[in-house]
Amino acid sequence: MSSTELPSVPATNVLPKVTPVRVAEGERLRSVGLPGITLTVRSRPPAREGLPPALYVHGLGGSSQNWSALMEQLEGVVDGEAVDLPGFGDSPPPDDGDYSVTGHARAVIRFLDAAGRGPVHLFGNSLGGAVTTRVAALRPDLVRTLTLVSPALPEIRVQRTAVPTALLAVPGVAGLFTRFTKEWSAEERVRGVMALCYGDPGRVSPEGFRNAVEEMERRMQLPYLWDAMTRSARGIVNAYTLGGQQGLWRQAERVLAPTLLVYGGRDQLVGFRMAQKAARTFRDSRLLTLPEAGHVAMMEYPETVARSFLELLAEAGQLGDAPLSREPAVDGGGAVVGDGGTATESAGS
Repeated sequence: MSSTELPSVPATNVLPKVTPVRVAEGERLRSVGLPGITLTVRSRPPAREGLPPALYVHGLGGSSQNWSALMEQLEGVVDGEAVDLPGFGDSPPPDDGDYSVTGHARAVIRFLDAAGRGPVHLFGNSLGGAVTTRVAALRPDLVRTLTLVSPALPEIRVQRTAVPTALLAVPGVAGLFTRFTKEWSAEERVRGVMALCYGDPGRVSPEGFRNAVEEMERRMQLPYLWDAMTRSARGIVNAYTLGGQQGLWRQAERVLAPTLLVYGGRDQLVGFRMAQKAARTFRDSRLLTLPEAGHVAMMEYPETVARSFLELLAEAGQLGDAPLSREPAVDGGGAVVGDGGTATESAGS
C-alpha cells in the first residue's frame, strides 16, 4: 500500500460500536439492506395518508440530519425520507468502496427501486445536488420534481475558500490533515465547519450547536470517516472532469423534472455566480437566491426554501390541497425568486 493512501477500512461486520446517532422528536430511523450497501433512512410520519413521497440527499461530510428542519416544514406536503449516503451518517461504507458521484447515484437509484416509492420529489445539497442531478437525468421515471441547494456542479474558477475541501481529493492530504488536527476538540471542529458552511453561524441555536458537537464526537469514532470524505471528494473532482454525455452540465440539460435551484450569496464552497448558469441549463427551473445564506440554505432558511418548493409545486400543477402562502418569498435571507433563465441576482452577492 502506498504511504499516500489511507489505510484499509475494517469490514462492516467488525466495525466498533459508536454512540447512537441522534434522532429528533418526531423522526425515526431504519436500516435498509440492498445489494452491496446498507443505508440508514431518516423519516417523519406524514401529516396525513396519501401524500406524495420525497427523498432528501445530503452533501459531502453531511448526513440525513441536515434535512431535519426542512422535513419538518414539509411534513404536511410530502411523505419525506432522508438517506445517509454510504459511509456517511449512520450508513456503513459500500462493499465495493465506490464513493464516486455515479456510485452514490447508484445507491439512491437502488433505494428508490427497492422501495417502490417513485416517482419522488427529489432534494439534493452540494454533493447530493450532483448525485440527484445524475439520478434525474438517468432515471426521469423516478423524479417528480428536483430541488437543488448549492449543487456541486463543475466550475471553471473554484473559489479560494473551496480549495481546502477540494484538496481532500489529493492522495495523502487527508492523512496530513488528521495529524495536523488531532488535538482539535469537537467544539473547534464544529465551529470551523459552521464558519465554512453557514452564511451567519450566529443563526445556529445553542441547542443546535450542542447537537452538532455530539454528532462530531460520534463521527470521530468512525474508522472510515476520512476514507469516505477523501474518496467522495475525489469523486466530485473526477465528475467535474468528465465530458460528453457523462458531464454533469450535459446531464443537467437532460433533466425533465420541474427544478428549484437555491443558491446562497455567502456560499464559500459553491460559487453564487453559478446560479445564473444553472437557471439557464435546467430546462424547467425556478431560481431562489438568498444573499445572506451560505452553503446549507435548507438549514439556515428552511421556511423560505419550503415556501419556494410549494410555489414550484403550484406552478407544476402538483400542489394538491397543500396550503400555499401568498406572501413573497422574502425573509431574513433577503430571498429573490425568479423563473429559470430570468432570475434576478440579488444585491450584495
